[in-house]
Amino acid sequence: MEIVDAQKFLKENHRACISVRQKDGWPQMTFVTPGIDPEGRVIITSRGTTYKIKHLRRDPRVSMLIFGEQYSGSKFVQIHGTAEIIEQPAAIDTLIYWYKQVRGEHKNWDEYKKQMQDEKRVIIRVNIEKVGPQSVNRI
Repeated sequence: MEIVDAQKFLKENHRACISVRQKDGWPQMTFVTPGIDPEGRVIITSRGTTYKIKHLRRDPRVSMLIFGEQYSGSKFVQIHGTAEIIEQPAAIDTLIYWYKQVRGEHKNWDEYKKQMQDEKRVIIRVNIEKVGPQSVNRI
Protein backbone atom coordinates (compact mmCIF):
# COMPACT_ATOMS: atom_id res chain seq x y z
CA MET A 1 0.00 0.00 0.00
CA GLU A 2 1.17 3.50 -0.80
CA ILE A 3 0.37 6.80 0.93
CA VAL A 4 -1.87 7.77 -2.01
CA ASP A 5 -4.02 4.67 -1.32
CA ALA A 6 -4.53 5.74 2.29
CA GLN A 7 -5.36 9.29 1.20
CA LYS A 8 -7.98 7.98 -1.22
CA PHE A 9 -9.50 5.78 1.54
CA LEU A 10 -9.68 8.81 3.88
CA LYS A 11 -11.74 10.80 1.37
CA GLU A 12 -14.63 8.36 1.88
CA ASN A 13 -14.06 6.96 5.39
CA HIS A 14 -14.26 9.16 8.47
CA ARG A 15 -14.12 6.79 11.44
CA ALA A 16 -10.82 6.33 13.24
CA CYS A 17 -8.96 5.72 16.45
CA ILE A 18 -5.94 7.94 17.03
CA SER A 19 -3.06 7.00 19.28
CA VAL A 20 -0.79 9.64 20.81
CA ARG A 21 1.92 9.19 23.41
CA GLN A 22 1.45 10.11 27.04
CA LYS A 23 4.34 11.47 29.06
CA ASP A 24 5.12 7.99 30.45
CA GLY A 25 5.24 6.54 26.91
CA TRP A 26 1.97 4.61 27.07
CA PRO A 27 -0.53 5.30 24.29
CA GLN A 28 -3.64 7.39 24.74
CA MET A 29 -6.27 6.31 22.22
CA THR A 30 -9.38 8.24 21.22
CA PHE A 31 -12.04 7.89 18.56
CA VAL A 32 -11.88 10.74 16.04
CA THR A 33 -13.52 11.82 12.78
CA PRO A 34 -10.73 12.45 10.27
CA GLY A 35 -10.89 14.23 6.96
CA ILE A 36 -8.18 14.96 4.44
CA ASP A 37 -7.04 18.36 3.21
CA PRO A 38 -6.25 19.26 -0.44
CA GLU A 39 -2.54 18.55 0.19
CA GLY A 40 -3.27 14.99 1.38
CA ARG A 41 -2.77 15.59 5.09
CA VAL A 42 -5.17 14.14 7.68
CA ILE A 43 -7.25 16.79 9.47
CA ILE A 44 -9.04 16.29 12.78
CA THR A 45 -10.77 18.76 15.05
CA SER A 46 -10.37 18.80 18.82
CA ARG A 47 -10.94 21.12 21.72
CA GLY A 48 -7.62 22.79 22.47
CA THR A 49 -7.88 21.82 26.14
CA THR A 50 -7.87 18.01 25.74
CA TYR A 51 -5.15 15.65 26.91
CA LYS A 52 -4.72 14.59 23.28
CA ILE A 53 -3.56 18.13 22.42
CA LYS A 54 -1.38 18.34 25.53
CA HIS A 55 0.37 15.10 24.56
CA LEU A 56 0.79 16.15 20.92
CA ARG A 57 2.44 19.41 21.95
CA ARG A 58 5.09 17.36 23.74
CA ASP A 59 5.40 14.52 21.19
CA PRO A 60 3.80 15.05 17.76
CA ARG A 61 3.99 11.41 16.62
CA VAL A 62 0.60 9.95 15.70
CA SER A 63 -0.69 6.52 14.74
CA MET A 64 -4.22 6.12 13.47
CA LEU A 65 -6.49 3.28 12.40
CA ILE A 66 -9.12 4.46 9.90
CA PHE A 67 -11.97 2.06 9.21
CA GLY A 68 -15.14 1.83 7.16
CA GLU A 69 -18.82 1.87 8.06
CA GLN A 70 -18.86 -1.19 10.28
CA TYR A 71 -16.46 -2.16 13.00
CA SER A 72 -16.19 -5.91 12.36
CA GLY A 73 -15.20 -6.97 8.86
CA SER A 74 -14.61 -3.42 7.68
CA LYS A 75 -11.83 -2.39 5.35
CA PHE A 76 -9.17 -0.28 7.08
CA VAL A 77 -5.88 1.54 6.77
CA GLN A 78 -3.28 2.37 9.37
CA ILE A 79 -1.23 5.54 9.14
CA HIS A 80 1.71 6.97 11.06
CA GLY A 81 2.84 10.56 10.87
CA THR A 82 3.74 13.80 12.55
CA ALA A 83 1.05 16.19 13.76
CA GLU A 84 0.94 19.93 13.90
CA ILE A 85 -1.67 21.90 15.82
CA ILE A 86 -3.37 24.84 14.14
CA GLU A 87 -4.86 27.26 16.68
CA GLN A 88 -7.64 29.83 16.41
CA PRO A 89 -8.07 32.05 14.47
CA ALA A 90 -5.91 30.37 11.80
CA ALA A 91 -7.84 27.09 12.22
CA ILE A 92 -11.27 28.43 11.24
CA ASP A 93 -11.01 27.93 7.45
CA THR A 94 -9.77 24.36 7.92
CA LEU A 95 -12.51 23.68 10.50
CA ILE A 96 -15.07 24.72 7.87
CA TYR A 97 -13.36 22.59 5.22
CA TRP A 98 -13.33 19.60 7.63
CA TYR A 99 -17.02 20.05 8.46
CA LYS A 100 -18.08 20.19 4.80
CA GLN A 101 -16.07 17.07 4.04
CA VAL A 102 -17.29 14.86 6.88
CA ARG A 103 -20.71 16.36 7.73
CA GLY A 104 -21.88 18.40 4.73
CA GLU A 105 -23.28 21.92 4.80
CA HIS A 106 -23.98 23.64 8.10
CA LYS A 107 -27.29 25.45 8.57
CA ASN A 108 -25.56 28.58 9.95
CA TRP A 109 -21.83 29.12 9.32
CA ASP A 110 -21.63 32.19 11.59
CA GLU A 111 -23.05 30.12 14.45
CA TYR A 112 -20.56 27.33 13.67
CA LYS A 113 -17.61 29.74 13.70
CA LYS A 114 -18.69 31.17 17.06
CA GLN A 115 -19.10 27.68 18.52
CA MET A 116 -15.61 26.69 17.30
CA GLN A 117 -14.11 29.80 18.90
CA ASP A 118 -16.06 29.32 22.15
CA GLU A 119 -14.91 25.69 22.37
CA LYS A 120 -11.31 26.72 21.55
CA ARG A 121 -11.33 24.21 18.69
CA VAL A 122 -8.06 23.48 16.93
CA ILE A 123 -7.10 21.43 13.92
CA ILE A 124 -4.70 18.52 14.25
CA ARG A 125 -3.03 18.18 10.85
CA VAL A 126 -1.03 15.01 10.26
CA ASN A 127 1.53 14.55 7.53
CA ILE A 128 1.29 10.87 6.56
CA GLU A 129 4.74 9.27 6.62
CA LYS A 130 3.97 5.54 6.68
CA VAL A 131 0.91 3.41 5.89
CA GLY A 132 -0.34 -0.17 6.17
CA PRO A 133 -1.51 -2.85 5.77
CA GLN A 134 0.84 -3.87 3.03
CA SER A 135 -1.95 -5.56 1.01
CA VAL A 136 -4.20 -3.23 -0.98
CA ASN A 137 -6.85 -5.96 -0.85
CA ARG A 138 -7.65 -4.75 2.69
CA ILE A 139 -8.96 -1.38 1.42
